Amino acid sequence: MKNIITQFSRIFVGILFIISGLIKLNDPIGFSYKLAEYFSEPVFNMPFFVPFALAFALFLVILEVVLGIMLLIGYKTKFTIWSLLLLIVMFTFLTFYSAYFNVVKDCGCFGDALKLTPWQSFTKDIVLLFFIIILYVNRKLIQPLFNNNVQNSVIYASIVLSSLMGVLVLNHLPLIDFRPFKVGNNIQKGMRIPDGAEKSVVEMVFIYKVGGVDKEFTEKDLMNIPEGAVFVDRKDKVITEGYVPPIHDFTMEKEGSDYKEEFLEASKVMLIVAYDLVHADEDGLAKMEKLNADAKAKGYQVIGMTASSPEEIAAAKKQFGMTFDFYFCDAITLKTIERANPSIVILDKGTILQKVHHNDLADLKL
Repeated sequence: MKNIITQFSRIFVGILFIISGLIKLNDPIGFSYKLAEYFSEPVFNMPFFVPFALAFALFLVILEVVLGIMLLIGYKTKFTIWSLLLLIVMFTFLTFYSAYFNVVKDCGCFGDALKLTPWQSFTKDIVLLFFIIILYVNRKLIQPLFNNNVQNSVIYASIVLSSLMGVLVLNHLPLIDFRPFKVGNNIQKGMRIPDGAEKSVVEMVFIYKVGGVDKEFTEKDLMNIPEGAVFVDRKDKVITEGYVPPIHDFTMEKEGSDYKEEFLEASKVMLIVAYDLVHADEDGLAKMEKLNADAKAKGYQVIGMTASSPEEIAAAKKQFGMTFDFYFCDAITLKTIERANPSIVILDKGTILQKVHHNDLADLKL
């Protein structure tokens, strides 16, 4: 019985680590955004790690895949199980911290393929921790499946193939798109809230400075605010979150007006998405004006989408000779639309027909 439980744990943990790692390896940039959230001020306040988030993301996802394979074939059992134990303890701490303090809404454990709430992620890690402890206690029962030469070849091959996959998706697009802006989806439909959908329960919270300290008061407490208290701010506290449409915070703003209804009803629209013009790929931006001219000659409306400031837009247009207009959209939404900076999205009445990395403009069908 002990051996059966151990071998089940070996297969369960190994396969789960491989699946989780491959899903994130399909979109390491998306996972790096999650790591950057943990490094940001509201969470661990370690902004000096943010520039290295992508490197950390690549290392962790490749490590997940390789450790899963190592466990399945019984390669260097002691090192493998200790590594898995350290990883799951770290992940369990992060998911508990996210859930308890409600700071990161989605840990990104399975990328965009499977969204888990913070408490669901924590529960998943506790289950994994339980099975990894079983493996640790019974590690002598985990024997290699092959001889040393085959074992080494399998591991080296897994490292090389995982690294090549990482390079491929970083320089092009994710192999599988799990996001709400994938090809074939309609943006208007993604923004709709179905009839009868559960609504959020929100409580208004008023912040007053009392004796030099900010204190929160609900509507019920307003009659009991101490004399001399000074109003500071008001915020909405979500008690129960209702239905949130897959696509939200999508705007196409320019000079204070939102033009999304106009563009989402039009045919033959090309979006040049560059969420951050300052840090966008310069070679990619240099190709955009020629693409703009080619697309307009074929009857397309061409617009830029960015979260950059008007000053940054003006500087980029001057530097790269771009003549098309830019419209504002939230940076998080733009990062969700496409990972490349810049990238191309073709719309027809709000339906996404194509998405292309700036390295793959030859694949664009106009």
